[in-house]
Parts: sequence; C-alpha cells; structure tokens
Amino acid sequence: MTAIVSIKGLRKAYASGMEALKGVDLDIEEGEILALLGPNGAGKTTLISTICGITMPTSGSITVGGHDTLKGYRGARQLIGLVPQEISLEPFETVWSSVSFSRGLFGKRRDDAKIEAILRQLSLWDKRDAKTMELSGGMKRRVLIAKALSHEPRVLFLDEPTAGVDVELRKDMWETVAQLKADGVTIILTTHYIEEAEAIADRVGVISGGRLLLVEEKAALMQRMGRKTLSIELTEPLEEIPDSLGLYDLEFGPDKTSLLYTYDRNAERTGIARLIGDLTEAGIVLSDIATSQSSLEEIFVGLVKEDGA
Repeated sequence: MTAIVSIKGLRKAYASGMEALKGVDLDIEEGEILALLGPNGAGKTTLISTICGITMPTSGSITVGGHDTLKGYRGARQLIGLVPQEISLEPFETVWSSVSFSRGLFGKRRDDAKIEAILRQLSLWDKRDAKTMELSGGMKRRVLIAKALSHEPRVLFLDEPTAGVDVELRKDMWETVAQLKADGVTIILTTHYIEEAEAIADRVGVISGGRLLLVEEKAALMQRMGRKTLSIELTEPLEEIPDSLGLYDLEFGPDKTSLLYTYDRNAERTGIARLIGDLTEAGIVLSDIATSQSSLEEIFVGLVKEDGA
C-alpha cells in the first residue's frame, strides 16, 4: 500500500530542554486505521499536533499526500481533518452552521448535500437545528468529527475520540470509524482504551517517552508477542507445588485449585505434553485444562515497562 503520511527523523524539543519527540520515523498507509497507544506524556498529542501543523518540529520532515507540511503547508492541511481531545464548540451555534462554517474555512464551496450526508452518517441529522450547548457530550464529539470531515479530508486524526463517552456510544463510534475507513479515509487515533485499538485498528503503534517503540499489524503483534496461558484445573487443591515441577515456573490459580503455565505459542516445543506427564508422575490429578492468550493490553503494559516508562 502507499504511504499517505510519511514521517522521517521527527524531533520536537522545547526551550526547557525537554524532548517531546525523539527521532520518530513512521509511514501511515492510505486507507488504514492506525491506533497510537501510550501513557500520559508519551508524545501522542505532540505527534498529531506536529503533523497537523499546530506545533513546529525542531527537526525532521513530514509529508502528507506528497506535500511537505512546512514548505507546502496549505496542500498538506487541505488533506487533514483533526478531531481534538478537548471539546471546544461555539455554544450558541447550531450543528448545521458550525459544520458548514468549518467547510468554508478551508475555502470549499457551499455544498448542502455534502453537509447533510455527513450529519446523517454521524446520526446528527435530527440535531441539525439544535444549539451545540444543548447536546450531550457524545453528540458534541460527533459534531467535532463532522466539522473535521466537512472539507472532505483524506486523513483524519482522532485524539482520544471516545474519552468520557459511555460504552454503548463508544461502540457506535467504532462503527462510525469503520464506515469512514470503508469510504477511503485514513484514520489515526490515539486512545487510552486498549479495547478500542483491539476492536478497530489495522496496525498498532506504541509510543513512550517521545520514542516510537514499534508499529505493527495488530494480529501479527499479538501473535509475535502474545503469550498463552494453560490453566490446569485440579481435582483437589495443593498446599505447594512439588519441587519436581520447578522447571515449569508454575503459578497457583485461585484457592490453589488450579495451576497456571505460561508458554510461547510460537516456540518449536511448548512443553505442555511433558508437563502433563510430569504432573501425572507427581500424583496430581487433573479435572480440566484450558488456554487463554495475552490481550493487547498486557502486551502494551509489558512494552512500556521494558522502556522504563
């Protein structure tokens, strides 16, 4: 696929000496959903702000659709839609006028049919004449997305798009993002909700301390780094794990009625067959076994810990 956003050696340092971005390299493919995960202060919002031209980079280069964000700012910005983390809307403006005004800011001709289509897509059509101050928090976020889409961008940045939104509305937002992708929009979102990345992202990027630790396809990341756990249910609880089983690094489950064995599913040998045999030899009777795989959240936490964040 073709990279619609290309970032090379991006650094952002402030007068205080603090480096918010430390040599970030990233290609974002056209039509994908990329989720950026990272703790508070990791550099997620700074990265988005710099790509969008709100923050000036210290060094490095960024191109959007072939336009350099410094030398060809207007061309680059025309291709970008930004939904900020903070909700900031003119309270007395109607939904219709607010979205229409944003389209005009980009020099686009008036197109009532386009605005109507966007409002319908985001379930805002029934609220088109409502003042934004009358809307719920979730609806206000939808208005922000509508404003960002009003000039028909090819790249949409969503900074914590479902922060403060209830679970049901969050899932509605996921469906909206999936529809935008189907319409050909490239989407980059930052989120604190790991399940959000797990549910809708094509690729996941982990950023910590201003450095991009990795960017990888979600499924491949979970397969490569995910660990599987074998839960072994026992017919009777154990007081302690026999020394003869020490090489398996077993842990007790709840009430000592189960044993947990963690292994690499990609390893040539998982050790499960040998473990079952050694359990039988130790006189431990099993009642059931089950496996579970590490979630994206566990992988993310492990990566950030390794980075020392």
